[in-house]
Amino acid sequence: MESNAIQRELFPHATPQAGTVIVNERVRFRTAEDARVVCVDGIILHHYRVGDRMAEAYAMVMLVEQGYADQNDIARAFGYATRTIRRYQERFEEGGLQALGKSQGRQLGSRSEGDVEHLRDRTILRLKTEGSSNRVIGRKLALHEKTIRRRLRRLGWKAPDTQRVLFPEHFPAAIPQRTNDSPGEATTPIEESQNAIGTEIHAANPEEEQVPRSFDDDPLNRTIDRFLAMSGLLDDAPPLFAPASSVPRAGVLLAIPALVASGLLSIAREVYGSIGPAFYGLRTTMVALVLLALIRIKRPEALKEYAPPDLGRIVGLDRAPEVKTLRRKLTRLAAMKRAELLGRKPAQRRVREHGRALGFLYVDGHVRVYHGTRTIPKAHVAQLRLSVPATTDYWVNDTRGDPLFVITAEANAALTKMLPVILKEVRTLLGPHRRVTIVFDRGGWSPKLFAKLIDDGFDILTYRKGRFRHVSEKKFIVRKATLGGRSVEYRLNDRPILLLKGKLRLRQVTRLSDNGHQTPILTSRWDLRDIVVAYRMFERWRQENFFKYLREEYAIDALVDYRVEPDEPSRSVPNPARKELDKEVKAARLVLEKLEKEFGMAAIDNSESKRKTMRGFKIAHGQLGKQIRAARTRVAELQATRAALQRRVPVAEALKGQKVIKLSTERKHLTNILKMVAYQIESDLLNQLRPHYARVEDEGRTLIQTALQSAASIEPTVEELHVTLSPLSSPHRSKAIAALCDALNKTQTCFPATKLRIRYTVAGYPA
Repeated sequence: MESNAIQRELFPHATPQAGTVIVNERVRFRTAEDARVVCVDGIILHHYRVGDRMAEAYAMVMLVEQGYADQNDIARAFGYATRTIRRYQERFEEGGLQALGKSQGRQLGSRSEGDVEHLRDRTILRLKTEGSSNRVIGRKLALHEKTIRRRLRRLGWKAPDTQRVLFPEHFPAAIPQRTNDSPGEATTPIEESQNAIGTEIHAANPEEEQVPRSFDDDPLNRTIDRFLAMSGLLDDAPPLFAPASSVPRAGVLLAIPALVASGLLSIAREVYGSIGPAFYGLRTTMVALVLLALIRIKRPEALKEYAPPDLGRIVGLDRAPEVKTLRRKLTRLAAMKRAELLGRKPAQRRVREHGRALGFLYVDGHVRVYHGTRTIPKAHVAQLRLSVPATTDYWVNDTRGDPLFVITAEANAALTKMLPVILKEVRTLLGPHRRVTIVFDRGGWSPKLFAKLIDDGFDILTYRKGRFRHVSEKKFIVRKATLGGRSVEYRLNDRPILLLKGKLRLRQVTRLSDNGHQTPILTSRWDLRDIVVAYRMFERWRQENFFKYLREEYAIDALVDYRVEPDEPSRSVPNPARKELDKEVKAARLVLEKLEKEFGMAAIDNSESKRKTMRGFKIAHGQLGKQIRAARTRVAELQATRAALQRRVPVAEALKGQKVIKLSTERKHLTNILKMVAYQIESDLLNQLRPHYARVEDEGRTLIQTALQSAASIEPTVEELHVTLSPLSSPHRSKAIAALCDALNKTQTCFPATKLRIRYTVAGYPA
């Protein structure tokens, strides 16, 4: 208690003087008579006379701009609306201190009210014809944007074709003069300017190597390019980079060489052509989506948590596309229904470049559970051991576990039905004569399907399903080998088996585990050693790890949209009426079993001295026998009723009048392809890092992910774009990334749509 009293005595609370207003813990101002003083941390920052609106606006703007207080605190303390503070900031940014002294409202001179109205209408029409927006016109005339919109509607103004004109005085060096070759066809000045701009942006870039030109000089202010896009004269904003230090997540630029090498941008241009005049065009959208996936911004909605200017500097724009913009781009691309073609062409390119890794292809389905309220087809989820509403995507991965392509199954078709569809696509990619081994799990078990696949030129490798005769432990042999850079050891038994009544002869390699469990593996490959067969089969877990990685790091299970589309009404599904009868039959059998058990227990406990014959026992338990006969009759009737029902019926009949729908697949398929490309880029960077990092198998992807999300400085020159990454957590990790940078520099890659060669370094670790 004494210490508190001493503290209050030594540090008394200062009582605010009369006329003092506290803005926050740092800022306060005091008004006395007609003067006002603004203090920050006890130091005078501004002073002005009350009524001087320009000085007061300047004081408020400086307090916000310098971070001493936020807009809400300033507006509350000074008695203004928050929107007024923002308006003052915009005026000061555009016109400096003089802009803060603009008078409010319109000034009436000696003119009459009618003359002023007429002059104002003429000014509005002139500015609108020149291409000014309603907001800009309102700012110039000190009117609200809605007022301008109402005046234009009253005046009957309509946007003419001439509104797409850019006036030559804005771009004197950009617009060449056009001559008329046909003397009979006159060209207006407006058409000349339109044709000139179109020639500069579109026709001047007929080949992929040529780059578009920007009409902006300031990389942080792309007003002109945005206006070009709004006017329909620009399909995609060219990247312009500004010098910047420590840009968050700029390390993702390490992915640009692999992105360019993947051919995604040229393939997207070939498949989609264009998504219309836009500042964020097709190329920018593709680059943004892939880079966002690499820095773990998994969904467009997550962009709300990141500053658009910071992300924009990474792709050479003043601002990155935001949530609504990116969702609109995805919707427009999905409307073209070309995601399947977009996925096929990169796969063809990867087959040409990585053909050796395609001797074994791993096929498996990934089930995405749906938790919404729509009635969609169900699929079996192994983790839950239940059938729940879901969609199934079938992925094909190469020997290293990298994805090749993905197919969305119609109505969650089983692997036995999807394998012919998948392998038809594989045959298209690999050519008609190449033989490849398809590795899959027990979900594809079907001896008839095996025979068909072998006749089509494929080899199979899968687990055996169902009961099988166990092999004596004496017949297993220990096998050792070094495969895939690591030592493996199995106890194996190798023997032939016959299926389909002797028509199909396959090879069975059985592995004996330490706990005595036997795992039989079937294959049509007779040329491989038994240990290689087992190793390739157990390497299927690479694909399982791939699914887990994409689920956690790329959110492939997340819904991209909530849209639905009509499903095929004639598609057959299990008869729901038969399913209900199955439940009734099961319940009736349980009742019968309970009665029979009771009857049997009574027979065991029967005393022969009382009932020496079976006839006497039945008479004594006549009521129980009657119940058993009724239960048996009930079971027989239910089984007969169930047998009369069809096993499968059209889905329209099963839903009984409900709409036959399924989740829209196009946008999800498109985002899956882009995330697949992002994963392939990670794999390519990992392969280049492998010679320089000893623990690449254990933590290589973690190191790549850390480097992609690290901060970096960006320094553009005339011919190069220097990207300097910040050092990582330890010297040996920084040295490994520096070696990766040196390998990427040798590719001489230019940033897409520019002639700037990218040069990578790590600060403090020169190549």
